[in-house]
Amino acid sequence: MAGIILGFASQSIVGNFIAGIFLIIEKPIKIGDQVNIDDITGFVEDIRVISTTIRTYDGLYVRIPNQTVFTTKMVNYVGNIVRRFEYMVGIRYSDNADKAIDIIHDVIKQYPFALKRPKPLVYVDNLGDNSVNIMVRIWAPVSEWYELKQIVLWKIKTTLEQAGIEIAFPQRTLWFANDLKNKNVDSG
Repeated sequence: MAGIILGFASQSIVGNFIAGIFLIIEKPIKIGDQVNIDDITGFVEDIRVISTTIRTYDGLYVRIPNQTVFTTKMVNYVGNIVRRFEYMVGIRYSDNADKAIDIIHDVIKQYPFALKRPKPLVYVDNLGDNSVNIMVRIWAPVSEWYELKQIVLWKIKTTLEQAGIEIAFPQRTLWFANDLKNKNVDSG
């Protein structure tokens, strides 16, 4: 019985060891990378032969067996030097979409970390229930991506408002049948 248990345990260790060797050779991640591995998101803290340690954004340390690291879907958020972010900006139907697009382009030009190549894209994506939806796609260096994403969104909002273009919000119009509108209710 002990031999069977030892056989299964060593099989797992050997699998993790071999996966660790492949991780070290292939280098899909490195220490400091922001990753999502097996639904664990955070920073790679350590890569060893048997396991990899991730520090989550909440500060927890999670040890993941290398066989899991090697065989599951892995997202490396900083593996490329640039990264794209996008917003959907909904404006009222009564506002001028061409003017809004020009304003958004002007806002983007104010930020040197908003890359010129690939160029930013700003266009009407769809006509929603409550708004004309403008898609905004911007590329930035991965080191500046998150901060730029926050700053540009707020600047787009405030600049559109200063120009009299409002961000739309869901609205409903209620229509009552004509006979209800004309009916007199006697209260007493």
